[in-house]
Amino acid sequence: MFEGRRCTGVEYRGNDTDYLAKARCEVILSSGAVNSPQLLELSGIGNGARLQNLGIKVVQDLRGVGENLQDHLQLRMAYKVDGVRTLNTASAHWWGKLMIGLQYALFQSGPMSMAPSQLGAFAKSDPDDRSLTRPDLEYHVQPLSLDRFGEPLHRFNAFTASVCQLRPTSRGSVHIVSPEPHAAPLIAPNYLSTDYDRHVAANALRLTRRIAAAGALAPYRPQEIIPGIQFQTEAELQQAAANVGTTIFHPVGTCRMGTADDAAAVVDQRLRVIGVEGLRVVDASVMPTITSGNTNSPTLMIAERASDMIREDRRARLTGKTSQTRPADSMSIA
Repeated sequence: MFEGRRCTGVEYRGNDTDYLAKARCEVILSSGAVNSPQLLELSGIGNGARLQNLGIKVVQDLRGVGENLQDHLQLRMAYKVDGVRTLNTASAHWWGKLMIGLQYALFQSGPMSMAPSQLGAFAKSDPDDRSLTRPDLEYHVQPLSLDRFGEPLHRFNAFTASVCQLRPTSRGSVHIVSPEPHAAPLIAPNYLSTDYDRHVAANALRLTRRIAAAGALAPYRPQEIIPGIQFQTEAELQQAAANVGTTIFHPVGTCRMGTADDAAAVVDQRLRVIGVEGLRVVDASVMPTITSGNTNSPTLMIAERASDMIREDRRARLTGKTSQTRPADSMSIA
């Protein structure tokens, strides 16, 4: 809700009733890289032409809202193995699930005590590329396999090696398609839309095959079942990457931080929405560039730093002093 260019509160609905929460100081928007730009556009902040076409009154024309979407695309390769039991067969029957539950209930151990991934690693997609001064791939490995999320585990022993490109050059977008708040936004990740990203993806599949063929794994005779050894050439591997690629749930960048003269910026260095008062975005959407690793901890640090700035700005308002934006008081993400 706005009065002029000042955000004054939030209108929301619960149990078929509309409510209005008024803000004495400011509104903090923390809905993530998908829902934060959606709510901004619904509220009249975004690309003016886009909003007018949907019949939404423009409060602030910010063309960067919903743009700059970045994510880590994970390429899920699966290998069938022999001579070792994995979760595929350990949980295949009701009694197996019962034993897993009992193991956790009695000893707080076993599969139910494990993290989502049991192995993580960083690597370079091309060790011979001297321009790569640091790893550009991240692995997450699990003792299970399935065709795709939501489907049952395979009935044979296997493991999954998911590998993602840490610094993709592809950019996508998130935009509303209707002024109706309950309508889902259009999410266009544009994965693998650049030659560079496609080449790194092909190299990532090659590297995973080299690791699977290492002597340490030889006793288990790993056999690639996803995407399959029929993909060999550069073009075939790029197609295989498109076939097995899926989100690793790291979307960022759709309300990117920048300076006031940056036409693509949505928030300033204190995370205040540019051009309006009383509204701040605090979530992963403010990252100008995706981090070279999991985004959870960096997002927590954004929130911690933002809480300091919120308190500083509140004290400045109460004392009548203007908040000074010194380097130590602002936020930068490299």
